[in-house]
Amino acid sequence: MNTDARSFKRLVLPTTLAISLLLSACANMSAEQKGTATGAGIGVAAGAVLGGLIGGRDGATTGALLGGAAGAVGGNIWSKKMEAKRQAMEQATQGTGVEVARTADNQLKLQVPSDISFDTGRADLKPELRTVLEHFGNGLSNDPSLRVRVVGHTDSTGNDTINDKLSVERANSVRNFLVDRGISPGRIEAAGRGSHEPIADNASAENRAKNRRVEIFLREQDKPA
Repeated sequence: MNTDARSFKRLVLPTTLAISLLLSACANMSAEQKGTATGAGIGVAAGAVLGGLIGGRDGATTGALLGGAAGAVGGNIWSKKMEAKRQAMEQATQGTGVEVARTADNQLKLQVPSDISFDTGRADLKPELRTVLEHFGNGLSNDPSLRVRVVGHTDSTGNDTINDKLSVERANSVRNFLVDRGISPGRIEAAGRGSHEPIADNASAENRAKNRRVEIFLREQDKPA
């Protein structure tokens, strides 16, 4: 093994260990801090390897530093604004059955169950859903960086022609409500999935109720959908 290879190995091994320790510490971090730390760790590793291949030990050191900085920025894609919105919606929907979550691709997701969203076979918003949407829409009209996607779902009762149309109508009802609250229609996408994406089998009334749902997603414009 030549001198450059040994030097590179001495740098990469401690770097790898440091990254492992950094990621293990993420359990005690906020969502935003986790994104920053993870991105920094990945950036350090990639920068060290690339820099080492190009410039030996010195190149690996420089690459690790630059990669870590770039990764910290790139990894921090769950912003304070999104985290604040998630916390606000969790508080606003307590006891309603609405599930509030951060998705793997850093969108805020609200899963609204059938008992507070729509009556069977109808696309009219229930009062409980209107209340949820009032909270969800707060401040969105003044922040053009945020985009909304609404997806309607049905159970398997009836045929696809009916269910596909109904799921779209339900998504559009949510979209129209938000538009009436001042959010530009160009910022809201509405789609229906009919009964094609169940989250439970349709063998029981309870499971069919789970499948009759509306999913509402919020993301920042410059983040991946």
